[in-house]
Order: sequence, then structure tokens, then C-alpha cells
Amino acid sequence: MFNWIDRLPVKALFVVAVFFALAPLKPEPHLIEKLRMLSEGALTRPIDIFDLFMHSLPTVLLAIRLIRIQLNK
Repeated sequence: MFNWIDRLPVKALFVVAVFFALAPLKPEPHLIEKLRMLSEGALTRPIDIFDLFMHSLPTVLLAIRLIRIQLNK
């Protein structure tokens, strides 16, 4: 099931995760904004939920990849 994650290059995944987490820099990164909205209970519009999913997905994939590297050692 996780074979495709095991084939992802960690360096490239790291670059994509950082880019998506910080883009756009001004006025506030989308991931930070959406997490703040989630904690305040203001994340109600479908586009905001999609933005949270899109901007956090590379970070989640990177975390899964790093955990699988540690477990396979």
C-alpha cells in the first residue's frame, strides 16, 4: 500500500513541503492562515478546506516517508 511513498525522493519532497507550507509569503502563508482558521473554528468554506488539504499534503507525505525510513532500518 505504501510502496509509492517509499519511492518518493526525500530531498524533493522536502523542497515541495517547504514551498507549499510557506507559499505565499505575504501577507501570511496559507498553511499558517488555514491552521489559525481551523483553531478558531472559522474554517467553513470549501475552498479554505481544500487549501488546508493542498498546503498540508506534502508535509504529511514527508512525515510518513521519514517515519517509514526509520521503521525500515
